[in-house]
Amino acid sequence: MHIVVNETLKAYIDPLTPEEHEALERSILAEGCRDALVLWGDTLVDGHNRYRICQQHGLPFQTVQNTRFRSMEDVHLWMIGQHLGRRSVSDFQRGVLALRQREIMAERRLRAQAAASAERADSNGSGPGSPAGATHTGAAPGRPEPDALTSREALARAARLSSSQVVMIEKIQKQAAPELVAAVKSGTISLNAAAAVATLPTDEQVAAANAGKEALKRAAKRVRDARRKPPTEAGPESINPVDAQAPDAVRALQRQVAQLQAENAALRQQVQALAAQLV
Repeated sequence: MHIVVNETLKAYIDPLTPEEHEALERSILAEGCRDALVLWGDTLVDGHNRYRICQQHGLPFQTVQNTRFRSMEDVHLWMIGQHLGRRSVSDFQRGVLALRQREIMAERRLRAQAAASAERADSNGSGPGSPAGATHTGAAPGRPEPDALTSREALARAARLSSSQVVMIEKIQKQAAPELVAAVKSGTISLNAAAAVATLPTDEQVAAANAGKEALKRAAKRVRDARRKPPTEAGPESINPVDAQAPDAVRALQRQVAQLQAENAALRQQVQALAAQLV
């Protein structure tokens, strides 16, 4: 049987830890490969670790074709769904997978809307039985079903997380340095602490992550402590003035910006002091 291992698909889901891989190998050696490998044509979709272990030890395995796949997006969504249901997947991994799922579904929705708009434009064009400038009032052909993950609450339910955890994972994905993300994945730092450290400049995140667990804890504590301090403690020169004539929403944003600037200034001083101690 010819099986193709697509490296992009193989890397789409975070790999097993060494301990998890050893446990899987022991299980297969003792009981055989009980679960069939999932294929799309000759491309391996699910079971990369089982396939490699069976190949290494010359063990037999079964395969099954998934005939519902029509595109690589279908494959990705199926893989995400499979891993979201596994208990061994961490909170951070589930959140990342659910966010990927939302992105794919959002892209599909946009493509469907574009196709529907093009179809409406064609139907509104001049031609027999269709006067120029006619307005199409019917339902848009090809209109996609509402995206089940458009709200943060729905995404949280899909990932079996709280809405606040989803917010933290989004912040980590957008702002965290790779070293900080690796620390979250390994369990060195909690979601809550990582989301706090992710607000620091990238070089400070990297320094804390490289220094280890205790340094990350101290960095997270400094961020939280700074948030509790009045903005004026960072010095008036770092705070933007609030325009008294501006609308309430604008003044609120100005105050928020000033507070964040104050926090960043204080944190930079603290990190520099920590770096001097480490040297």
